[in-house]
Order: sequence, then structure tokens, then C-alpha cells
Amino acid sequence: MVRWARRSLIAATAATILLTAACGGDDDGGDPGTDDTPIVVAGEAFPEERCDANREAGTITFLTGFDFAAAASIVEVITADSLGYYEELCLDVEILSSFSTANYPLVAGGQGQFASGGSFSEVVNFALTSGTDLAVVTVAGRTPIDTLMVKPDDAGSLDELSGTTIGVKGKLPASIEVMLLQAGLENGTDFDTVLVDGFDPVAHFAIPSISAVPGWKSNEPGRLEREGVPFTAFDPSSAGVPGSFGAIFTTRSFIGEHPTAAEDFVRATLRGLAAAIDDPEMASAAAVDLVEAGGNPNFLSLEGEVFRWAVEAELIASTTPAGVAPGTPDLAGLGAEVTAYGEVAFFGEAGTPTAADHVDDSLARGVTGDDGRVIWPE
Repeated sequence: MVRWARRSLIAATAATILLTAACGGDDDGGDPGTDDTPIVVAGEAFPEERCDANREAGTITFLTGFDFAAAASIVEVITADSLGYYEELCLDVEILSSFSTANYPLVAGGQGQFASGGSFSEVVNFALTSGTDLAVVTVAGRTPIDTLMVKPDDAGSLDELSGTTIGVKGKLPASIEVMLLQAGLENGTDFDTVLVDGFDPVAHFAIPSISAVPGWKSNEPGRLEREGVPFTAFDPSSAGVPGSFGAIFTTRSFIGEHPTAAEDFVRATLRGLAAAIDDPEMASAAAVDLVEAGGNPNFLSLEGEVFRWAVEAELIASTTPAGVAPGTPDLAGLGAEVTAYGEVAFFGEAGTPTAADHVDDSLARGVTGDDGRVIWPE
């Protein structure tokens, strides 16, 4: 039985870890396997030797990005868990409630094996500044999920945000920061940011000194609309800013040490994502069950989570090419993302990184066929 839990998360000191090789893919209806470990063939029994190798990995801890919300990079893991996909592949997965910006040092320090990240660039930025070997293995969304909600009376255009204060939860999302940089607005110089408590956009909009707050298209706009709070939304994708959302990452060292477990975690997770897209209400309900069992400290609701996942599932489905499994990293798109962000110095002195240095797409491609379906045993 897969376990879930909630715990206090304390930032860990990141350690630099050596790069090791991961496994690749083939086209014969089965994944490539690793060394002498048997491959997985669609419709055939799961190999016992592979099962043993997966059990040797021990408990695989997955850290969510925001409670147990029905959001990309969280809901697919919850769905895979609830449908027994990890257990079928002999994986012992523990799901812990966390927050995306807290996850990077935790995974780098070995306190989690896989985790939810806010976006590809967010993962890359931490990897660059800390010198760690984080590798993104799935990316659900191929467009920015963030939007900037502005009080209509405070600013009618991005340039009118000069001299204002933006309320943030943790830090300014990457795509929002790039959109503002492209508009000539630099954080700390042209506008200020201030931390806000909690996750209630209605309460944040009620703070007189704050002119705008960022949020997810799948969450805060719907809440403000339901409460009748007027706002103007500025969408990074409408401003030509590339982006991503729903990234799941691990370390290259974990992939190298437990290659079959890493590959089969991705296999089950991609199958969970497909199931969540096919049945959004089922997936949302599974997430809310965990939210309520954990005491619901962030006051999430079934209505809000159904809205959240309906929006995100549509964004994922509409931007994933035919014949490609949702969640498969798009190297070209991720490259365009880091190039655009590098051009406005988002990565600081690191300049423009190479996307391939921070993603391992061989796992997702190795567990899916040419039809975009996950290769699954009997």
C-alpha cells in the first residue's frame, strides 16, 4: 500500500553529485531495460528480476508542489498511487506534502527522490546557483501556467506597474518576472515585491499597499471571479513568453543508482497523468481526499480543485502533439524557454543554460511507444 504523509520541511544543504548514465528507448513495443535487467513488454508479465531491482531502491519519497492540490506534477502521482500503478511495478512510493520552492534543496540533499517543481526554468535556476545535478524527467505543461492579476484602478498596462508593489508567495514566478523584464521593469528597481501570507487572492487583493499578485491560471482567477473581485490579468504566453509547468525532477545520481526504479516511476506517473486527463473528476476527487485527510491547512475545496485540474488538463492536452505521451519533456520547447529567460538575465551570471544539461527525456521516451501510449505490463 502506498503511503502518504505530511511533515515539516527544513531546507537542506545541497551537495554536488556526480553525473551518471540513464537508460534509453527503442521501438519494439518494450522499454530498453538496464544492463541485464529484463525489459517491460506491453501485455506481458512484469519481470521478476526487475521487480526485485525496484524493491532494492527502498521507499521512494515524492514531494508535492503545493499540498495535495489537483495540479500538474502532483495530481498524476496521486492518481497513479490511487490506481495502484506504482504497486504493480513493485515501487514503494511515499507522497509528502511540500511546496515547490522548498523541494529543490530537499531532493538535492537526498530527503526526497522525486518532487514537483514550479517550472523547468525554476528547476534549472536552482541547479545552476547550487551546483547540484537535478534532472527534470517529466513536464506536463508546454506553456506558462502563471498569470499576473492587477487591481484595475492601480494599473491598466504593464508599464504602469512601475513604482508599485507586487505581493508574492515565496518569489516572483519565472514567467512573470521575464514578462516584466521584457517590459523594462526590474524587480527591486522599478517595482518591489513583498511576501504575503497564505494563498487567498481575495485577502491579498484587500491589502491597500499591494497592486498586483501572481497566480496560476487554474486557481486564483477562478477564485476572484467567484468572489466578484475585479482584476486585469496579464498572461505571459500572450506576451510571447515561452514556459512550462508541472515539472517533476530527481537527481542524475538517483537515476544512475536505481535506473529501473527511476524509469518505472516515470512509467507509472505518465500513466497516471493520462488517466487524470481522461477522468478529471476522478483525479480531482483523489487529490481532495488526501487534502481532507491531511487537515486541509490551505483551505482547498472540491470546487476549486475541479476547476484547477480542468483548466490544467485542457492546457496540457491542447499543447501536447499527437503521438506524444503527455508529460514527455519537449527539448526544443524547453530550449526556447531557457533561451528567452537567459536573454533577460533571469539566470544571472550563469547566462543562458543548455536545456539538455538539466533534463533526462530518455526515461519518458523509453517507457512510451510510437503511438504515445505508455508501455504497460499485463
